[in-house]
Amino acid sequence: MPTNLPPEARAKWAKYLEARTPEEKLTALQEYLSAIPKHKGTENLRAWVRKKIAELREEIEEKKARRAGTGGPSFFIEKEGAAQAIMLGLPNSGKSSLLKKLTNAKPKISNIPYTTKFPVPGMLTYEDIQIQLVEAPSIIERISQGSIWWGSRVLGLARNADALVIVLDSSQNPIKQAKIIRYELGQAGIYLTKPKGLVKINKSKAIHGIKITLSGKITDATIKELKELLKSYKITNVEVKIFGEVTLEEIEKALFEKITYKPSVALLNKVDLLTEEEIKEGITGLNQLLPNVKVIPVSAVSGYGLGQVSRSLFNALGIIRVYTKEPNSSLPSKKPLILKEGATVADAIKKIREEYLRFFKYARIWGPSAKYAGERVGLDHVLKDKDIIEIRTKIKGI
Repeated sequence: MPTNLPPEARAKWAKYLEARTPEEKLTALQEYLSAIPKHKGTENLRAWVRKKIAELREEIEEKKARRAGTGGPSFFIEKEGAAQAIMLGLPNSGKSSLLKKLTNAKPKISNIPYTTKFPVPGMLTYEDIQIQLVEAPSIIERISQGSIWWGSRVLGLARNADALVIVLDSSQNPIKQAKIIRYELGQAGIYLTKPKGLVKINKSKAIHGIKITLSGKITDATIKELKELLKSYKITNVEVKIFGEVTLEEIEKALFEKITYKPSVALLNKVDLLTEEEIKEGITGLNQLLPNVKVIPVSAVSGYGLGQVSRSLFNALGIIRVYTKEPNSSLPSKKPLILKEGATVADAIKKIREEYLRFFKYARIWGPSAKYAGERVGLDHVLKDKDIIEIRTKIKGI
């Protein structure tokens, strides 16, 4: 993103940030686009604005269609289960066949490309929980530039998901497929590899002034220069949190779009068509291209490798299961709390009933995080998968 936009353009951008409805945002973005100078340094910015304008127009048309009762099938899939993972892949990579094998879903399966035109959900079982697995319509090159009507919707599904499942046809240059998927996701600010740094921006009238929190560093600028950049966009009530190493350009880009990292697994499908040596070569290449992504060789035809998928996805999600137990009861709950790795007793209580924090006395823990069965711990105790927790309060019955 260029840092030398004229004052008029920055003022138009500030107007967009203040807009609340899609209609207001569309008008503001159109004005912003007209104020951006046309030269090589603004090509990427202008492309991003045009893409955003197209997305807003789609959103407005969808709202009109829903009001008129002519909207048809929806791309929105309400989250169910412990987490939601979106299956992404190029045409004929085998997403539908894998979804049918892994879940209770019954998608249409065909050799004809683009058979799946709307998301298809199913439930993947892992031990005592279920993970929602959603097949998305196919990704193709330039999908992030609005080359097909469902492009922004598929990328929206990916952004909203808890994790991604990348499906690759091992018999059709899987490295090239993975590069296409990685690039198109990256164009939408969705990353499969953990970035060196991360910027979180919270703009709110409830925040007074510019607050900068550094859990890392800005590699090419000072705090003063960052504040000057924000003021040039007329952003005065904001909190900027910086994790790891980032550049001023990356911070500026975060003003325009949300950057997010998605934990992922890759399914190298159709390995029944390959030799053992070819499978090894495919896995090695994908490990180099996607270092944070677990690659699983599978076959929807033979069932090879499918037993590894649920555990690998659970591990990628970075979640844990914590079971609650009533005082003086010997049996824990059958349904666990789903928490993020690193969650504490306080986090578990918030999930149960936040009011309990006011009357918290202590907790007792059984399981992997306990030094001994029934260990007495405080709010800061870090929980682990399959822990059992018993909450004790200062007031009986609460």
